[in-house]
Amino acid sequence: MIDEVKDEIETALRDSRGVVFHQKRLAFCLSFGIADILESYLKKKEVLKSGAKIDHRMFKKKKDNAKKSLENKVISLEGLGKLDKILDIAYKIESKRNGLAYGSPVSENILRSLINEFLELKKEVEND
Repeated sequence: MIDEVKDEIETALRDSRGVVFHQKRLAFCLSFGIADILESYLKKKEVLKSGAKIDHRMFKKKKDNAKKSLENKVISLEGLGKLDKILDIAYKIESKRNGLAYGSPVSENILRSLINEFLELKKEVEND
């Protein structure tokens, strides 16, 4: 599924009409994608409990509350050096998600900023 997110981002970045034309799809893709990044990270660190899934809605919570939600899904939160950064970016994306998906068009800069943070984090987590 992360390939679909990556594909939509690349399509939006290449589109001569600009990324705002893709705003609604990007809102959903970034939200899904950040949940997938966290889930992959937790699996890679071998702390995600069997059958546990990450729900994008938990990212609307402040970081401490999001961590509390994670406690039921992981063996331990210790030694997860990238967790705070993932949750910070996830909160940023999720707090804008509904406005992007259902609201008026936003500036190109806002969307590009979210895309860039998402892509940088994705690369960072993959290389961790």
